This record gives sequence, structure tokens and C-alpha cells, in this order.
Amino acid sequence: MSNSLLQPLSPTTTDNLPAGGLDPERFDPLEVWYPVHYIADLDKSQLTRFTLLERDLVLWWDKNEQTWRAFEDQCPHRLAPLSEGRVNEAGWLECPYHGWAFSGTGKCESIPQQVPEGKAETSPRACVNSLPTTVRQGLLFVYPGQPENAAKTQVPIVDVLEENTEGWVCLNTFRDLPYDALTLMENVLDSSHIPYTHHRTVGNRANVAPVELEIVESGKWGFKGLWQEGPRKGTLGKQDTTFIAPGLMWHDLTSKQFGRTLTVVYATPIRKGECRLFARFPFKFSSKLPGLFLKLTPRWYSHLGQNNVLEDDQIFLHHQERYLEQKGGTDNFTKAFYLPTKADIFVFQLRSWVKQYCAESFPGETLPPPLPKEALLNRYHSHTKHCGSCRPALKNLQRLRLGVVIATALIWSLLSLSVLFPGDISHITVIIANVAVLLGGGIWFGLGKLEKQFYQGREIPPRNMAS
Repeated sequence: MSNSLLQPLSPTTTDNLPAGGLDPERFDPLEVWYPVHYIADLDKSQLTRFTLLERDLVLWWDKNEQTWRAFEDQCPHRLAPLSEGRVNEAGWLECPYHGWAFSGTGKCESIPQQVPEGKAETSPRACVNSLPTTVRQGLLFVYPGQPENAAKTQVPIVDVLEENTEGWVCLNTFRDLPYDALTLMENVLDSSHIPYTHHRTVGNRANVAPVELEIVESGKWGFKGLWQEGPRKGTLGKQDTTFIAPGLMWHDLTSKQFGRTLTVVYATPIRKGECRLFARFPFKFSSKLPGLFLKLTPRWYSHLGQNNVLEDDQIFLHHQERYLEQKGGTDNFTKAFYLPTKADIFVFQLRSWVKQYCAESFPGETLPPPLPKEALLNRYHSHTKHCGSCRPALKNLQRLRLGVVIATALIWSLLSLSVLFPGDISHITVIIANVAVLLGGGIWFGLGKLEKQFYQGREIPPRNMAS
């Protein structure tokens, strides 16, 4: 019963348990706070479904307690998904099947089918399993482990942003990726791939140089590393890297040209072979103009560009992790991978950490069959429909496109009238109308290309395009 009567946690809760549990030899992936959604993308009037470590959850706003809740997405009555229900007038989560209603702690408050004197709702079996939640740095976190440990376990946040809150400009995005959280962590820790993989997006092959990485400190908590020379052949200064186990990392770079830049990535495991990425790019510029420009850029527009970057390596990472699994996975990574340079030290350290602390999120499970390229490049189901900025932007774009069609059709109708009544309409009007029809067609076509970007990524990455 206690697991169903949890209160949301204050973000200022005292922390005194290490993430991953007390066993010094093993990292328990359940005993961790995981981000599941940006608050900006959650709708307080709607239920949101999310899968965390193969466990289906429903996220909802408890207006009575003014907090976000995370319930197991199963009604205790007949196991119907609560995410298909609603929040009723009393502020309780109501099952869509028979109307059983649950307050924010998971307690059953109403069973419409029982007689007035019935008390079936008081049974512990009538409660919904509720998981601890908290909000930090604009993200909703959920704790899937033992609920009594939640208040004692530190929430993984970027401490740099807490130390000095002034002057940061932050771009945020997310996406459900078709590969493991561990594969994502391995990829983003590896800065040496950027000039090649992301050539002509955020990288350039001309900037390739030796990457001499070093580990500064490590433990069950993760590790810290240093790239003394830093990217772009040392022109930007040294880069510090922090990995907080099991799914948070950031690169910290300060340069005279751009100021301070962080590249922050959370990897939240959904199921074997699938994770949700939360990418954050906090900037503290040396001048005000770049920050002003970023603030004026629509969030949906920056998401389109960030999706392009993610798709630079999405396809080969999906296949790469399957090849590694065939060769024995993390337990055999030193034989499966050939890692001859210091550029691979962070990758080596990450895989060694997983192996040392038995930290696989899905031990013993195998990856599902590989997906076709069209599915790997799908943006709508992996991002757009979940995004509080891209979803309405797409609807507005479709409305605008329809408006252009209607307006162009009306102008075309006027042109038809000019044929029937040639003396009543001037030549200048006819010319303007023709130009307007052509312009309308061009706008409609251009908006169509933009609309497609909300649904599907490009098949050929820029690095492989002809110059």
C-alpha cells in the first residue's frame, strides 16, 4: 500500500544515497531518477503516455495538489490503460473502461458500479501504483526504484547551471531514438566523430586532428575527463567532460570567440533498442547579440535543424549496436572494438564502467530486428507529435497551406472571369493576377517541403552529398 501513496518530492530534498543503490559492486538501473519529459512539452489538460525501462506510465497534472504525477498505466480493475482516460471534474484520474477514479497518490476514490454502502475502493488492491516525481531544470523526473529511496537519491542535474544562473541562453530538444541509451551515451561522449559524421551540419572534415583524451577521476558515480587541446585543432580551448551514471553527460567548453558552451545529453531507456534523448545546449556568450538571435528563433525551427544533426548518425548507430551484440556485447567490447588511440578513452571508460558495475539496463535481453531506413528517419512519431512547439507549428503550417490554396483558387477564378468579360478588366489586373497565381503556387510548394520536415528526415546526410 505504501508504494501507492507517494507524494511528489521537493527538489530541495536532502540527498544521502548514491544513484544505483548501495551495493559497491553493482549499479542498479532502477535506483535512479530519469527525465521523461520537458515541462514545456506537457499539457496539463491532457494525459501523456511514456515507457520507462519497459514500464508503461501515464503522466498527468494533479490540479488538487498542483503537481505532476506518474502512475503505472494500468487500472487495477481490468488492466485497461489509464492513459486512454481523462482527469474528471474532481481532479481525479478516471479509467476509460468503467470509470474507476484515482486521486494523486494512487488511492481509489470511486467505483461507480458498487452499491452505495460498498467499500471496495478502500482495499489496497484498488490502488494504482504511483511513482515518485520531481521537477528540476525544466525536466520532469521519475524514480522507478524503491520509493523510499527516492527522497534520498540525488537527481542528476547539470550542477554548472545551478552555480551561476545568470546569462545562460538554452536550446532544448528531444527525440525517441531507435537504439539503446548506452549507445547514445557512447556516441555523445565521443567528440572525435563530429568532424566526419556531422560534416556540413555542425562539423567540418578540415578540423580533424589528433584527439588526446584523459580520465581525471572515476567511480561508480561515473567519470570526469579532459581534452586539453580541445576541438577545432585547439582554437577553442580545452574541453571538460562529465559523465553522471547511468545516462547524463556534458561537454564544457569556454572560448574567447564564443564564450561558454555546454553540450548536455540525457539518455532515458525506454526499452531494449530504444531511448529518449534530451539534448540541452546552454550558452553564455561573450556578447549579447548571439543570445538575442537564439531567443528570437522559434523553438520548432531549431528542432528541425537539430533533427538533421541527429539523423547524421542515427542509421549507422542502429546497426552498429546489433553488430556489437553479435560479437558478445559489452562483455567482449575490447575484442569487438579496435581502440588504438586516446580518442577512444571515454568510450573505453564507459564500456568498462558498465562491465565493472553490471550496469546493463536490460540484462539478458536481445535487440529487436533492425528497422528499415524509412522508419529510422521518421520524425513525426519520434518527436513532432510529442513536442509542444512542433505539433502546433505543423497544424498552423497546414492551415496556412490550405489558405494559400483557397486564395490562389479565388484569384484563378477572377482570371477566368477576365476571359468572359475582357473589356471590364484591365491588362495590369490580369498580369498581377497571373503573378499572384504563380507566387501562390510557389509558396504552396515551399510550405509543402517545410511540412515534410516535420514527418521525415533526409535520406542522404550532408557529408555524403556532392559538393
